[in-house]
Amino acid sequence: MPLMRRRPLLRAAAVGGGAYLAGKHRAQRQADQQSQDADQDQRITDLEQQQPAAAPAPTVPAQTAPSMADQLNQLTTLHNQGALSDDEFAAAKAKLLGS
Repeated sequence: MPLMRRRPLLRAAAVGGGAYLAGKHRAQRQADQQSQDADQDQRITDLEQQQPAAAPAPTVPAQTAPSMADQLNQLTTLHNQGALSDDEFAAAKAKLLGS
């Protein structure tokens, strides 16, 4: 009868041992991953500290208004293309010249 009892115990030991090894392997993988993450975070932090202070953003020159001659040329072009009627052209020209 002692042989019958050993088989379930051996089976339980094999299953328990396998589960233990699998759990140990999983814990080791998690520890390795955490270590890699910490190393990567440290490298990123080191690189950020090595970078020079942020240079001020380049200033974009303010766009100047087109000259009066440019505006008159644009109005004339629109009038010649037919986008402005004679009355609209005369009104826009008078507004531009301030009369």
